[in-house]
Amino acid sequence: MDFKNKMRTKDTAVSMGKAVGVSLFLMFAVSGALLLLLAFLLYQMELGEEVVKAGIIVIYIISGIAGGFLIGKMRREKKFLWGLCAGVIYFVLLFLISCAVNGGLPQDMVKVLTTLVLCTASGMAGGMIS
Repeated sequence: MDFKNKMRTKDTAVSMGKAVGVSLFLMFAVSGALLLLLAFLLYQMELGEEVVKAGIIVIYIISGIAGGFLIGKMRREKKFLWGLCAGVIYFVLLFLISCAVNGGLPQDMVKVLTTLVLCTASGMAGGMIS
């Protein structure tokens, strides 16, 4: 392999599977760290239910932006679309884990749809700013 071919392979975007996997790992790592911080604040400050709900929404948004930004940087083309895909996959995994933990589908589908919109929109926004 000559020098031009080596340079060309370094300039290409990361494979789809690796980009999705790494961005999802980042999204869940950010979510876990921020949820631990929220739990600590809840323990220390005895936060109300509304503050905790707002904190969870902020965590969804920050995680989505982080994952969308990373996948956009890794894929380099159609960044907003890759960010949206990362947000959708993140939501689907959260939904499946929630269903498994709670033993079935949630009763309030409006909250589920709101979470879907938050995850996809923030992932797409992260991809757009990457």
